[in-house]
Amino acid sequence: MLHGLEVVLVGRKLKSSKSLVREYQTKRFKLLFNAGFLFYAEYNLRLFFWLLICKKAIYHANDLDTLLPMWLISKFKKSIVVYDSHEYFLGVPEIQNRPFVKKVWSSIERFIFPRLKYVFTVNKSIAELYHKDYKIMPAVLRNLPTLKPIEKIKTAKELGFPEGKKIVILQGAGINIHRGSEELLEAISIQDEFFLCVVGKGDVLSYLKKRAEQSDLKSKVLFVDALPYSEMMQYTLNADVGVSFDRANNINHEFSLPNKIFDYAKAGIPFVATDLIEVSKIITTYSTGITIKSLNKDHILSGLNQAMLLKENPEYNSNVEKMNKELNWGNESKELVELYQKFSSGLF
Repeated sequence: MLHGLEVVLVGRKLKSSKSLVREYQTKRFKLLFNAGFLFYAEYNLRLFFWLLICKKAIYHANDLDTLLPMWLISKFKKSIVVYDSHEYFLGVPEIQNRPFVKKVWSSIERFIFPRLKYVFTVNKSIAELYHKDYKIMPAVLRNLPTLKPIEKIKTAKELGFPEGKKIVILQGAGINIHRGSEELLEAISIQDEFFLCVVGKGDVLSYLKKRAEQSDLKSKVLFVDALPYSEMMQYTLNADVGVSFDRANNINHEFSLPNKIFDYAKAGIPFVATDLIEVSKIITTYSTGITIKSLNKDHILSGLNQAMLLKENPEYNSNVEKMNKELNWGNESKELVELYQKFSSGLF
């Protein structure tokens, strides 16, 4: 039970999916299709009919691709739906050159969004975009780490990091094409001071691994598959500087706020990021990172060196402590918890 409510997390199960151990119930569908239109169609149909036979519930829809079946079921059962938009969905690059696909998602969003009562999104900039579109201001709910410390139980040597090098880490579940990792590798290739560790998954990794086999990157890069959070953070805790290089080449990236910068702060390491609106706000407020204007190789290396110098600032540790104390899930989730407490008490 969570605040008087029984939680069930619903998703899909891939061949590569790891087992889930959670404090609440989980349900994952094995699908025939795992990409493209047929995937979304199958998943939405499976979700709709599964929800149809479930007892009456509060439906928490994570992003637009789960909203339609949950909204329909909420109307059928006269229940509540909460929309939790983790991005500006109609701005994602994957649909910009696919007019039919974008039209379908746009039609769903424009029909349902104005009828929603409870909406959350990941930062103020995206909330303002939705307000401009629909005259509804979503509450902001950033995906922040908890305050609970993570103990460093692995050494740099145990993780495969070389001695005498400054460790740069790029982590994430979306290490994808045109999100700065290609340029990062090129910057690493022209120097010998930094060693790069890439932890996670994404569609550009096959290219990165092939590029890293060339002579100018030999022994300069380590690739680690996606790991559970606590295991991934062992690499982050042993790194010297983190990177987040999304480019403002579409509206969704322009207003994004990557989770990884908060993980870097939790690990106590400075970070280098592209000059995105929401990321720059964090850096301006807390002085825990460096922004760069360009993904030119020299700019990246300059940013890494500047970030390393942050550690020498007498105020750096207190800045990190302040950021972690203020920007954590305990503080961020208060509005969400209060809302669900009202649901649990019948006060809605």
